Amino acid sequence: MFVEPTVENVIKYLGTLDPETKPLWGKMSAQRMIEHLTDAVQIATGKNPQNQIIPDEKLPGMLRFLDSDKEMARDVQVPFAKEGEALRHSEIELALDELVEELIYFEELYAMQEGLTQIHPYYGPLDYAQWTRLNSKHLTHHFKQFGLL
Repeated sequence: MFVEPTVENVIKYLGTLDPETKPLWGKMSAQRMIEHLTDAVQIATGKNPQNQIIPDEKLPGMLRFLDSDKEMARDVQVPFAKEGEALRHSEIELALDELVEELIYFEELYAMQEGLTQIHPYYGPLDYAQWTRLNSKHLTHHFKQFGLL
């Protein structure tokens, strides 16, 4: 149901994405979406640290959602994906290269540091399996947003 968050799948789906492709919902460009996916992976690796903003008492419900087969909602505004944020790269291929590098780093980091967790603003501290699940749901969400699935 959800895309596995592998380098191969990222290249397969995003490698052919035209920079001019318009989203089926939302306002971000194709390149901004790729950079946003990178930002999310960087939260998982601690390169883009975030504070938990959801109250602890709501975490069990969020984690149940993470473990469910429910897809992410469309048009959700999150504080770590600001509308109108400038692009980091001059072209979409460079943004894709950065995402691939961050996915490789994610796998290496969690392989080297057993038991590592990083804070997600809405899910709290997540381990490797939980981040992998979240990355899977997140990729699927944005691949559908741009008509790739």
